[in-house]
Amino acid sequence: MAYNLQPLITILEGILDPDQSRWIVAENNPQLQSLLDKATSLQQLLDKSSVTKLDSQIREVAHQAEDIIESHMVHHQMLSGSDCVRFTISTPNLQQVTRDLDSVTEQLEKLVEMEDTKMPQEHDSAVDQVLKPVEVDDKKMVARSSSSVVVGIDADLMQLKERLIGMQTKLEIIPIVGMGGVGKTTLARKVYEDSFIADHFDYRAWATISQDYNIRQILTSLIRFITGQDQRDRHNDELKVMLHKNLFGRRYLIVLDDMWSTKFWDEIKMYFPDNDNGSRIVITTRESDVANYADSSSLQHQMQLLSKSESWNLLRQLVFREEHCPPELQDIGRKIANGCSGLPLAITVIGGLLSMIKRSEDAWEKIGNNVIAAISESDEKCYSILSLSYKHLPNCLKPCFLYMGAYPEDFEIKGSRLVRLWVAEGFVKSSGERSLEEEAEDWLKSLVERNLFMVREYNKYGKPKSYIMHDMLRDLCIRKSGEEKFLYVMNGSKVIFSNPRRVRFDTSKGMDSVKGSTEYMSLTRSVIGIGFGRNELPSGVFSASKLLRVLDVMGMEFAEFPTEIFESVNLRFLGVKCHSRIPKGISRLWNLQTLIGYCRFDAPCELWQLSELRNLKVYGFELLKNEEMNYCVMKKLQMISDTKITKEASTWDGFFKSIPNVKKLAINDEFRSASKAIDLSDLHKLEILRCSYMITSSNCRSQVIFPCKIRKLVLFKCVINSRVLSSLCALHNLEVLRIRGCKFESEVGTCDAEWEAADEDEFRSLQFLYLEWLPLVRWITDETKFPRLRHLCLHGCSNLEEIPSGIGEIPTLQLIELQECSESANASAKRIEEEQQSEYDNYDLKIRIANTPSPGGDHTSKRT
Repeated sequence: MAYNLQPLITILEGILDPDQSRWIVAENNPQLQSLLDKATSLQQLLDKSSVTKLDSQIREVAHQAEDIIESHMVHHQMLSGSDCVRFTISTPNLQQVTRDLDSVTEQLEKLVEMEDTKMPQEHDSAVDQVLKPVEVDDKKMVARSSSSVVVGIDADLMQLKERLIGMQTKLEIIPIVGMGGVGKTTLARKVYEDSFIADHFDYRAWATISQDYNIRQILTSLIRFITGQDQRDRHNDELKVMLHKNLFGRRYLIVLDDMWSTKFWDEIKMYFPDNDNGSRIVITTRESDVANYADSSSLQHQMQLLSKSESWNLLRQLVFREEHCPPELQDIGRKIANGCSGLPLAITVIGGLLSMIKRSEDAWEKIGNNVIAAISESDEKCYSILSLSYKHLPNCLKPCFLYMGAYPEDFEIKGSRLVRLWVAEGFVKSSGERSLEEEAEDWLKSLVERNLFMVREYNKYGKPKSYIMHDMLRDLCIRKSGEEKFLYVMNGSKVIFSNPRRVRFDTSKGMDSVKGSTEYMSLTRSVIGIGFGRNELPSGVFSASKLLRVLDVMGMEFAEFPTEIFESVNLRFLGVKCHSRIPKGISRLWNLQTLIGYCRFDAPCELWQLSELRNLKVYGFELLKNEEMNYCVMKKLQMISDTKITKEASTWDGFFKSIPNVKKLAINDEFRSASKAIDLSDLHKLEILRCSYMITSSNCRSQVIFPCKIRKLVLFKCVINSRVLSSLCALHNLEVLRIRGCKFESEVGTCDAEWEAADEDEFRSLQFLYLEWLPLVRWITDETKFPRLRHLCLHGCSNLEEIPSGIGEIPTLQLIELQECSESANASAKRIEEEQQSEYDNYDLKIRIANTPSPGGDHTSKRT
């Protein structure tokens, strides 16, 4: 790959940041600044070119520079232990790294110059070979396709045919989108060759674009399909005019297969006339942004992976054709088909392999034990096809893609965790006012749009929550990671090469392999433990790997916190699960950005000495007395969860003032120790807030002053009264409101079983309302109070008599969901649905009822 120098740049920018107070770098400032300038220039040059010949050389130089600088950082910090350290590094070491960077930059510039000056030949004899698969006459194409095996695309064919011959007369772009090998081209060919479609259009033409497209070859191919003539002697401008002229006034179908570039579309789109006669252009692409660019208003046809039954049907037909599969091979055959995870390309490859081996249980069982390995070993073409997606990634996304290789097959990882790991690794570059996490979230979205990551789970609000990777792409990750020395996955043996940059091991397979490999890990930056168990990580891992940036061992349970971790002063990400309290000393991890874990602290005040901290997600973080906490302003802290104020503490004030830029906050005042109203109004960037026990009965603390930017609010074990509801309605950005386990209170301070909306109450932006385990009996409201509501969920509201009928009148409402509610509430939801359908033809509103209790409150009845 074109190597990503961003981790080195991140390190240098951190040292040279004029606002940082950790390092005094006066002696080495000129050399470090020069190194930063050269690394940045080299990265920019790499981003603009496709040269890969120097990748390994650039990687070695970058790693050498990182090792020299970070080794000195760790050494100085461990010796000093103070807040401000004089950073010195020998000039010869820096000079050597600078010279090496100069050398590779000079070589790269020459290669880029050669690449730019290389002009395409006016007469390219390869044109026939490049386009040979599609440059055949219709009869041959139909004959070839009819002998192929196609499964699971009948519904796709029907949808596409309807769009191709539909009533819309203006020129329509129809994108077919999906990951490599999912069958986009197969589907396009099937519809292209359909006899009814062929008769419908005056002209049909097909061109394969590919990554390194040649506009001249494409124009020549299209014209040949239309006119039957070879026009390769003409210039590009003449070919473009000829294409437009021949298509003008005609109803045509053009297929542009395997399109990667928006630049290509800009070059050619103006030569496809809109004749207002039902002409169509079909685009196949792996990248959703390319499809959007071609026509943002056109509905993308997203190709889906095959189901288990479709996978087995395809494999069976590929291997046995018209014969029957022997009964003894059916179970293992289904297992092999399932191992392909629904990817037609993988099934086709494994089908070809099974066709050539003995039809016996033993022979098939060997393949079934590791289907992906069998595919990789039997057909490099499959690997090459998938590699195109990796090759086309921008440099910044390549390490993010490879990082998923650290996780096992079908492993589901939360997007928030992945984003924080990328930031800790130094992959992500700051962009203006946006945070590193926001930038990384866009990168994650881009990998999904490129069909390299798949969304596994959405949250209740319809946003992606967790992600997985197809097994074939994961195999690509692992192979590329090995080639690039990016990541090593331990499989029960010692590290096979010295100083792997990143190591992943499986905790469920024991720690012997890890213990025996620590001597090879002195320069390792990341250790990721996957699995579950109480295995203790050998202490040698921490003492050997002093340069660690990432230590993610949430899959392990420590009886006692390993204090050797405190020696990894370069650590940026720590994920740990510990039964004991974390002792004093965590403040030594001065570079820590993210701390995730099940743990408590002997000295929580030390966390406020970690000036780089961005995310604190621990369970039971307790605030002490203000004088004990000694709050410092944590400018970079964006997320903090499950914060409790102890009985000894008297106020939240110091805490809130110390986190001015927090975006996500969970606070718990279970001890009810704060003595006055809780004012959050200065938290101007706060968007997500969870309040537990924060609003109690009518006293001076019954008011919480919320910041205006709140988008999502969870109230747990609070008391809801008219003043609270009025303050919630004043939050004009509030989109999600979750009221859980709360009590409603009347004006006179007594418990109330009724929620009646006041005349002035209006949740103007609210889209998701969740009412859970509430004692409500009556709810009185109408559609005007929730004008933009999309999803209403009632869970455990077993006393509620009915849902207000006016809720059904909300024009944006899509779903009412009830779980463990009363029979009368369920019946009212059904009445709303029936009324909307019978009187207003509104079939968009759905009702979902589950775990319905009996009228007497028995919660054991069957799911409906």
